Amino acid sequence: MIYEGKAITVKALESGIVELKFDLKGESVNKFNRLTLNELRQAVDTIKADASVKGVIVSSAKAVFIVGADITEFVDNFKLPDEELLAGNLEANKIFSDFEDLNVPTVAAINGIALGGGLEMCLAADFRVMSATAKIGLPEVKLGIYPGFGGTVRLPRIIGCDNAVEWIASGKENKAEDALKVGAVDAVVAPEQLQAAALDLVKRAISGELDHKARRQPKLEKLKLNAIEQMMAFETAKGFVAGQAGPNYPAPVEAIKSIQKAANFGRDKALEIEAQGFVKLAKTSVAESLIGLFLNDQDLKKKAKQYDEIAKDVKLAAVLGAGIMGGGIAYQSASKGTPILMKDIREEGIQMGLNEASKLLGKRVEKGRMTPAKMAEALNAIRPTMSYGDFGNVDIVVEAVVENPKVKQIVLAEVEGVVKEDAVLASNTSTISINLLAKALKRPENFVGMHFFNPVHMMPLVEVIRGEKSSDVAVATTVAYAKKMGKNPIVVNDCPGFLVNRVLFPYFGGFSKLLGFGVDFVRIDKIMEKFGWPMGPAYLSDVVGIDTGHHGRDVMAEGFPDRMAVEGKTAVDVMYDANRLGQKNGKGFYAYETDKRGKPKKVSDPQAYELLKAIVVEQRELTDEDIINYMMIPLCLETVRCLEDGIVETAAEADMGLIYGIGFPPFRGGALRYIDSIGVAEFVALADKYADLGPLYHPTAKLREMAKNGQKFFG
Repeated sequence: MIYEGKAITVKALESGIVELKFDLKGESVNKFNRLTLNELRQAVDTIKADASVKGVIVSSAKAVFIVGADITEFVDNFKLPDEELLAGNLEANKIFSDFEDLNVPTVAAINGIALGGGLEMCLAADFRVMSATAKIGLPEVKLGIYPGFGGTVRLPRIIGCDNAVEWIASGKENKAEDALKVGAVDAVVAPEQLQAAALDLVKRAISGELDHKARRQPKLEKLKLNAIEQMMAFETAKGFVAGQAGPNYPAPVEAIKSIQKAANFGRDKALEIEAQGFVKLAKTSVAESLIGLFLNDQDLKKKAKQYDEIAKDVKLAAVLGAGIMGGGIAYQSASKGTPILMKDIREEGIQMGLNEASKLLGKRVEKGRMTPAKMAEALNAIRPTMSYGDFGNVDIVVEAVVENPKVKQIVLAEVEGVVKEDAVLASNTSTISINLLAKALKRPENFVGMHFFNPVHMMPLVEVIRGEKSSDVAVATTVAYAKKMGKNPIVVNDCPGFLVNRVLFPYFGGFSKLLGFGVDFVRIDKIMEKFGWPMGPAYLSDVVGIDTGHHGRDVMAEGFPDRMAVEGKTAVDVMYDANRLGQKNGKGFYAYETDKRGKPKKVSDPQAYELLKAIVVEQRELTDEDIINYMMIPLCLETVRCLEDGIVETAAEADMGLIYGIGFPPFRGGALRYIDSIGVAEFVALADKYADLGPLYHPTAKLREMAKNGQKFFG
């Protein structure tokens, strides 16, 4: 052994060839944390000082190569003063450059995922050989930053400017065949041949058959593009990427600017340019939010994993109520490998459910994400039925019948009589109390809520609702099933609307107030979309369904009369009474026409404006800022209440629920992080400015306490 650390070892293989191996002790993956970087520094110095070394292979002892930098360290690092952050970055880069400058050939053997810093390590080697099952990429833009260990410098010089811009600005993971096609790697082999292929490459370089110095040279020089080629490549790319990323995500465009600025310099100066841009992005609120999001997501996954220990395996599931929702749930279960019975009392319901499932599966085949054989397998895993015949073998039943407590109670009691004693019953309700539904059951400990969001196949969140009597096993089994379906489950306690709808209705309450003050809903939609929402509140009402919103509003008003009950008619009432139900019947706030691809397209409808005149109580001149505050303050305060009431356990879960469930702007990090970004004391003062609008705008006593003590929700 030439060098031995806790993350890296260097040992002699044969005839002067050494293997630098990453194997971070106590972790399931390799990542670049402080320890690994320090050891890489020592390992490179050790190799450099050893005259007997003729070649180096870089490998990993784990199933992945290196997943990237340790993101948990970003939070503290990014708070450092600019000069310190810059110096630290350049110091890390010096290690990669010194490795690249070793006067012997180097080969990276990529056995599994190599992302971010993991790929940057490989780019510093002379040659790269990749397992056919591995994936590589530079996903940093997803965290609001760009590559900082030389990725923006080396990748364009290896695979060409256009390819590099595409890889870096999209942040996507690339399969082995695609990496080979663009020249990011030199060879792709079967996993079991990787070591032999790497040895062969390094030996051929040592013998002089392959010229490793010539391979290295382009990485040390400026980009091989003349001024006109540069202008064409970069200006077009910036325009296109800016259009794709939108104004709230600066990192992809900044990455292109950095490549452009560094194009006319050799490696070392180019790395300085990269580092300066990296520091600039590291200090943005977008990076702070997106890194926070990533860490919240890790917390969520850890939490869901804890349930695995007591969860029962779901080998067969069932859904009650076919239709669009039931079909969506059946599709999700079957396509992820859990067979499911789909029961309905009507033949046409079953047909509708099967049509929905086969439509979704067909789309996957069209896009090349599924083979026809796999589609047939998934369809066969959905067994339609009009009786309870096979329900004796079912491990979990998801009830998805109409949103009516009496109907749900009858159906749940009926199915409880035909399933085995320990089968879990779950209600896909969006607003009805789980404790109320549980009253109809003999075994309420086996009953939970399992709230899917529409459309099921698109929305990543599932709320698992724990009732007063729900057992830990029932909750854990439902969480595990949701994960198996490819969803992100969040466990919440029972209350009207649970987490997501409870928070969403005050947001609609703010919208309602704006309409009552004569503000044009199209203007509100535009402002909220610019703020970062995927769609404005009027359009969202139409997509969800005015009838659904109307019913939900009544449930919420009953549950929280002090702040969610309204006097007089609102916009939703007026639309509902006029049978304008939104997209489902072609008219709501907007009217809907079918576009060329058969999708509903919204158009203006004068009749909607006519109807809304009836609810205007007074005309108020409001700024764009006012409109944002009318909408966001109630949503944020209700999220605070959910945390205080113990509906969710942590601030991270509350924020992730909103991002996954209602498309809260990710670059703002969630409602509680949004309050943090304004400052808790500043947010309370802002809410107080709108106190005359009613209790939805009144901060809680505990939030005022936090403001006084200078506390935050995160950190």
